[in-house]
Amino acid sequence: MKLKVINTNKKKIDDIEVSDKIFSLKVNKDMIQSLIDWQLNHFKPRTAKTKQRGEVKGSTAKIYAQKGTGGARHSSRKAPIFVGGGVAHGPKGAVYKVKKINKKIRKLGLSQLLSQKASVNTLFVVEDFINEINKTKIFNKFLTENKLKNSLIISDKSSLSKIIKSTKNIPNLKVIEQAGTNAYDILKYKNVVFTTTSIKLFQDRILKWKLFIIWIQ
Repeated sequence: MKLKVINTNKKKIDDIEVSDKIFSLKVNKDMIQSLIDWQLNHFKPRTAKTKQRGEVKGSTAKIYAQKGTGGARHSSRKAPIFVGGGVAHGPKGAVYKVKKINKKIRKLGLSQLLSQKASVNTLFVVEDFINEINKTKIFNKFLTENKLKNSLIISDKSSLSKIIKSTKNIPNLKVIEQAGTNAYDILKYKNVVFTTTSIKLFQDRILKWKLFIIWIQ
């Protein structure tokens, strides 16, 4: 399939050819949901940790006799029922990061999401930025003229260095490198905008993986 390239330098440019194996797939909603759940699960460091009764420092001696006191039977003061004791069923740190998604599902999910964006005409390709843009006003005007508000810009390194200063204060806009393309950001923003170099790099990175090609065939 072909995508129209948005012109930034007022020169005539041709449409760009993209692979149907990446940008013309059917969407599996259950798989996408699993991918998003996995990504959200890894957003937070999950480092919260409480001490179990075996980790609380203190004596393990029985606090009073088992029988004859008229009170409930107890062991040591480290039991969760006492203030200063251990915490029952508390968070245990990085143990919570147990959900795993293999690379095949991650790459297939990205391709399906981009295919969905292409099907509703919210996937765009913009010509590489050659000149540096320092003014937010100038870049915001570019977005407005091309109806690219609320966008995720997936850029190559060279273009990123040219526009990073002018994009910091624009709301509902995020700029990332091609290698950082992820499912959550694609879903979060209405439009997805590649530069001509970044979409080629993205295609090469996905298609060179043999298992992915076998899966979609």
